[in-house]
Amino acid sequence: MKRNLTPTIQIAGRSIGPKHPPYVIAELSANHNGDLGTALRIIDVAKKAGADAVKLQTYRPDTITLDSTSPDFMIRGGLWDGKSLYELYQWAHMPWDWHKPLFEHARRQEITIFSSPFDFSAVDLLEDLNAPAYKIASFEAVDLPLIKYAASTKKPLVISTGMASKDEIAEAIDAARSAGCRELAILHCVSGYPALAEHYNLRTIGNMIDHFGVVVGLSDHTIDNTTAVASVALGASIIEKHVTLDRKGGGPDDSFSLEPDGLVALTTEARRCWSALGDVTYQLQESEAPNQKFRRSLYIVKSIAAGEEFSPENVRSVRPGYGLAPKHYHALIGRVASRDFAAGEPVPRDILIVGDSAE
Repeated sequence: MKRNLTPTIQIAGRSIGPKHPPYVIAELSANHNGDLGTALRIIDVAKKAGADAVKLQTYRPDTITLDSTSPDFMIRGGLWDGKSLYELYQWAHMPWDWHKPLFEHARRQEITIFSSPFDFSAVDLLEDLNAPAYKIASFEAVDLPLIKYAASTKKPLVISTGMASKDEIAEAIDAARSAGCRELAILHCVSGYPALAEHYNLRTIGNMIDHFGVVVGLSDHTIDNTTAVASVALGASIIEKHVTLDRKGGGPDDSFSLEPDGLVALTTEARRCWSALGDVTYQLQESEAPNQKFRRSLYIVKSIAAGEEFSPENVRSVRPGYGLAPKHYHALIGRVASRDFAAGEPVPRDILIVGDSAE
């Protein structure tokens, strides 16, 4: 697998990678709650919050599962306990005839929009809408034929890796590459709804960057922004987070999604975190320069007459920093003053250069 120490991809002209601010994706998911108007408002919220993109999920219940209530198809435990998979996806899916108005609205708002396809027909629909990229959901990361079909469009591809082993991630990447994908990102993810922060093991992000050599981000299902912002410090270039108008809205994904204020905080804090990373440098920063004078230096604390020695009783390291640097303290002690020094006077910085003379 080819390694690239500073990989970069582009989605709709926006560069994404370690040298660029984190790319924030507002995941609309099922938070439309069956109302097109709600979906449109979430796009508006994403734009206002400063998100880079809004993402949909493109499937129908019959393209993602079977209409069956046999034990294999029933959900036990968690948010959706007691529902069949078909019932869940019937409830949660985005009607296909909404896609065009949503894409058009996002483009009017000048925010990127793309989607997660869950079968070949979904890719075809999204191609008709000229989607600029594709996202493969964690549960589909093992569906190599789907990955290849999406990759064959030659569009940028983002793959979530929740539940995937290292070998399975490598297989997904190889499938995408073999089908023609040249701009690829993977998202570290925990497929719990909600997920616990302590399950995220964010140090994995650095290993993913080193091992797979692609852009790496985070798909975050925790209930606040701590994990997402921390991931930026560890190298995440993409942050994906579910967004809702109301966490108490009663929809399938509302309870673990960000409300509008939370999305504003995420975009602000993630980019501030990235900005704080900067470069490796030991140079004085502009904001520090005025404060150099407040560093410590050597001052006369008791008057010294010419011919007296500098001693711990008459010289101390104090603020401000106009005198000789404290590192020269021991070299100064015991030397003889060649002139009078008044208490409160800085020890001249060149006193050691001119020898024992304190001119």
